[in-house]
Amino acid sequence: MTEPVISSISPFFIVADMASTLSFYRDRLGFAVTFQEPAPNDFFAIVRRDGAMIMVKDVGVVPLPNYKREPAARWDAYLHVPDPDALAAEFASRDVEFPEPLKDTHDGLRGFKLKDADGYVLFFGRPR
Repeated sequence: MTEPVISSISPFFIVADMASTLSFYRDRLGFAVTFQEPAPNDFFAIVRRDGAMIMVKDVGVVPLPNYKREPAARWDAYLHVPDPDALAAEFASRDVEFPEPLKDTHDGLRGFKLKDADGYVLFFGRPR
């Protein structure tokens, strides 16, 4: 008997402005908007790129990324990427800003992080 498989996980982010959030993921990171609640109640949406899916919702509160919490955590989501170098080059061609360059981290990963429109920190990488 084979073991059951969990094939993905999808973070759920509270956002401040749905239009700017969707624009960032679609136009800067190449995600597709696969669902958006119809107007006038367009407070929930799903963006997807390959196996990565992120759910976003505007509930009228200020987003609270993990780095702003006490104690802080460095990321809000880890996205496994087989070739982080190629993805960083793609994002750079779309003028995405990187707070730190692509690098090998102290904990055995290769990748890069960036902040989305609401300040959530996404790490794109893989084990070295």
